[in-house]
Amino acid sequence: MLFRGVDEILLVQEKLDSNRWSLPGGWAEVGYTPFEVAVKEVREETGLEVEAVRLLALLDKKQHPHPPQPWYVYKAFVLCRVVGGAIQTDTVETAGVRWVHRAELAQLELSVDRVTLSQLEQMLEFASRPELPTLCD
Repeated sequence: MLFRGVDEILLVQEKLDSNRWSLPGGWAEVGYTPFEVAVKEVREETGLEVEAVRLLALLDKKQHPHPPQPWYVYKAFVLCRVVGGAIQTDTVETAGVRWVHRAELAQLELSVDRVTLSQLEQMLEFASRPELPTLCD
């Protein structure tokens, strides 16, 4: 998860979900730490090189309004900082990448299997209040 200032968040359009918007991310491969997964997924989906800074939240998908799934999933929201690279707007997994202002979020067609509007709004609170404690269901 990447913030620009206190009102913008970097989102990607997921090709596998009809170009709906989501945070950069994906399944954790065996042998990768959560921070390593965050760094890898941001690079693959945006072209940006980042450093993982802090775990913002660990959420149980069944406690949030995601569509039902046959498997059990925890969502890790990891704050990252850009250290290099450049935004690539078309990757193997994503059809678009852009900074989205908080005021635009409600109008976007989100990939709710991956992230909900309420989760994005919760995460943006960390941009203006970085001292908030890590969220955990």
